[in-house]
Amino acid sequence: MVGVTTIRRDVVTLPAAELGPDYPLPPLRPLDEVHHIDDRDREALPRDMARQVGYAPLRGLLPVRVRDGYERARAPRDFDAVVIENDRLRATVLPALGGRLVSLVHLPTGRELLYRNPVFQPANFALNGAWFSGGVEWNIGATGHTTLSCSPLHAARVPAPDGGEMLRLWEWERLRDLPFQVDLWLPDGSDFLHVGVRVRNPHERPMPTYWWSNIAVPEECRVLAPAEAAWHFGYERRLRRVPVPVPVYDGIDRTYPLNSAYAADYFYELPKGGRPWIAALDADGHGLVQTSTDGLRGRKLFVWGAGSGGRRWQQWLTEPGTGGYCEIQAGLARTQLEHVRLEAESEVSWLEAYGPLSAAPEGDDWGEVIRDAEARLERVLPSADVVAAYEAWKPCADAEPGEVVAVGSGWGALEVLRGGWKLPGTPFGEDTLGDAQAPWLHLLRAGSLPEPRRVRPPGETLVGPHWRDMLETAPATPLAEYHLGVAQWHAGDRAQAVRSWERALQLAPSLWPLLRCLAVADQENGNPERAADRYAEAFDDLCRERRDDGEAWTAATAALGREAIGALLDVRRPEQARGVWERLHPATRARGRFRLLEAELLVAEGRTEEARAAFEAGFEVADLREGDEVVGRLWERLGSGPLPERYDFRMRPPAP
Repeated sequence: MVGVTTIRRDVVTLPAAELGPDYPLPPLRPLDEVHHIDDRDREALPRDMARQVGYAPLRGLLPVRVRDGYERARAPRDFDAVVIENDRLRATVLPALGGRLVSLVHLPTGRELLYRNPVFQPANFALNGAWFSGGVEWNIGATGHTTLSCSPLHAARVPAPDGGEMLRLWEWERLRDLPFQVDLWLPDGSDFLHVGVRVRNPHERPMPTYWWSNIAVPEECRVLAPAEAAWHFGYERRLRRVPVPVPVYDGIDRTYPLNSAYAADYFYELPKGGRPWIAALDADGHGLVQTSTDGLRGRKLFVWGAGSGGRRWQQWLTEPGTGGYCEIQAGLARTQLEHVRLEAESEVSWLEAYGPLSAAPEGDDWGEVIRDAEARLERVLPSADVVAAYEAWKPCADAEPGEVVAVGSGWGALEVLRGGWKLPGTPFGEDTLGDAQAPWLHLLRAGSLPEPRRVRPPGETLVGPHWRDMLETAPATPLAEYHLGVAQWHAGDRAQAVRSWERALQLAPSLWPLLRCLAVADQENGNPERAADRYAEAFDDLCRERRDDGEAWTAATAALGREAIGALLDVRRPEQARGVWERLHPATRARGRFRLLEAELLVAEGRTEEARAAFEAGFEVADLREGDEVVGRLWERLGSGPLPERYDFRMRPPAP
């Protein structure tokens, strides 16, 4: 008897850290992203790959804010979930966390096919900070983890191709200014979750596009993909073509994730015309397979490695006693260092399928292992059925959503109002507009930015060309000049941005946001002494202006204080840096990031024993950046011997 597919609401309870407030200062500095390659490797790349590696790399995060307000204390927290289930599979989705598919259970065997993280612990892996491990992440935007990792998506029930229901997720991706949707459904009696994805470009100009579906699976497995070669990328920032299944060096089979010592990416070179798929199978030959239509070309394996740094990161992202994970991934391009051109007023779409696979993962003959696994995949899910499911889904992609089960941001509604676009299937209703969009809606309709009713840190800045044009013609109030300067800076017109901020200083009631922007400009222009002066002045002004110890003012004080101390230490002015430190809130000084900052300050003051004592007492930098070696470098300056395991987050081999 075939079971009927159902979609129901549920609640998932996890030990969870609070996300906390976003970083309240605009991210003006160049993007801190680790996936850049050495220029000497570019000449060896295939022509199409080299072109896409160089096409429209992301330079900064605007208009998105950094999310770094989380810590590492966890308490039980309920997350609204949507469960899609038939008699074969049960899929659990968290719309409020980027639509993450956190669980996929094969019901006849009771096996969890994904790596399911038992906690929600944000860490600094997304382009804008907060990210968490586990499940399947819908990764759109630019090289790196999406800024929507810990943000809500719109979600609703929609008619499915087979007459049942599917779950639609959709949002407006702000880095590239593109709307997208993810449709998930389970045909009755099917062993495979179907996922239809569409990214649209409503603009009158081409836009760079990026997509990778990041699938976390238990790392005690062998990863299979129909490839004889791969592109290896490590945190040494080298991209090299290597053979499969014995890539890189020492004759070690790297298709077993734990055989690698350090974190690395392997982008598989799939043969043209072949079926795209990737699988992770355990020692008994059971696991997950992901396949798709041809539009999703790339396949990748990411490993943490068995070294101390990789093990530390694995512990950092979950709780003791939890097994590790690796990621198998599928993307639009061959590597994640590439962006794809999406023509004006066009779209790209494809279909993915996720389900169980049983095959023989062992064997010295790689070709035989792959042929056997692919034959078994063809028996349980013929490639023709995937193509047919895609064709059946495409007419449903425009179906209007029914019952809304979750609400995302109001930014898409604002952009649709501005552009007058019709986007069937993904409505961005005016009822989703909120306080963050209110001043920009006023600018759109009245041609001016309203002055805030009370003194508070400035809100987010929109930086698209259309919004910049509106700011240039709006009345030149201090607030408008501030936002205009941020938009001009993002566009690369730095001299004009500085002029806008300097004009605003003459009349602005709040000086510190403008002084901070000018300080960043000084740093980027190679004038660290003037930057330090401006940071000190900005922090003084903020301390005079702040009205209370509420979240907004505390976050602003912490953010500006952190930057000011760093700028003052850069020009060897530890006494002034100490003055800033002492005016931070006690709760701020107790955070791990600021404990590390204090250790740096102590070293600058010549108090190395006290700095060493801070390490010995222990601290955790909750927002430590992927690939950041600041903790290890400071430890080396202390000359205290081998780096303690608790501070070892190294993701690359030692320099020769």
